[in-house]
Amino acid sequence: MKIIDIINGKKPSLSFEVFPPKTNDTFESIRSATEEIAQLTPSYMSVTYGAGGGTSEYTVSIAANLQKNFGVNTVAHLSCISSTRNGVAKQLKAIKDAGLENILALRGDIPEGQELNTPYRYASDLIPEIRDAGDFCVGAACYPEGHPESDNQMEDIRHLKEKVDAGCQYLVTQMFFDNNIFYNFLYKVRDAGITVPVIPGIMPVTNAAQLKNIIRLSGSNIPARFRYIVDRYGSNPAAMRQAGIAYTTEQIIDLYANGLNAVHVYSMNKADVARQIQHNISEILK
Repeated sequence: MKIIDIINGKKPSLSFEVFPPKTNDTFESIRSATEEIAQLTPSYMSVTYGAGGGTSEYTVSIAANLQKNFGVNTVAHLSCISSTRNGVAKQLKAIKDAGLENILALRGDIPEGQELNTPYRYASDLIPEIRDAGDFCVGAACYPEGHPESDNQMEDIRHLKEKVDAGCQYLVTQMFFDNNIFYNFLYKVRDAGITVPVIPGIMPVTNAAQLKNIIRLSGSNIPARFRYIVDRYGSNPAAMRQAGIAYTTEQIIDLYANGLNAVHVYSMNKADVARQIQHNISEILK
């Protein structure tokens, strides 16, 4: 089933992102974790794509397993920054042969210290090739707080519109911890003429070290009220886990209450966290 049809449905959508293994050594344990999340029967699941395509084979394998054996609609991520046209064509064929209908088109992170020699500079270069390769539903990423490489948010939104004009059918946001940032961003993209669905992406933070990494990697704004939670409970793992899930649950409920019909959760392959979040909003999802 196409993701666009799921998120445009009448029933609220809750989906989870998982990541594939990087090596054969961790394949079984990670596959098991993704299967445990699949047993929650989410609206759909997305499977990430490692830097430089390092997990491309595993991405398709995990996504195909979840869809075929657990009946969960899946999205395969596909990044292009280190790819050749031939490499992308092979990956699209693998995705199609696996029976997958949905792709999240990404530029990907530029490898540090590596000189790029690629026909793909942006996700907007990749999207038309995906659309031409088959009947795929194509999504793309967006950044409520602005892409770190953009000079300003309006420039970032102009590039975002290029993705939509290239054929992107829906957008999924980078994580954020203040819903007002998302609402303000949504107003701006609608004002810029971007009309496709924008799915908020939410990251449950269940330990203090995780938050430090998020700030270092993404630069996300952390509201004072969440910093207080981490300061108070960060040294107590059980309390921090409970408080972090509660904060995420509150964010999600507020999003649904304000008219958003779909929420995507970055699960980090933590089935217990995904299960608790889903339980907390079980009546809302009915």
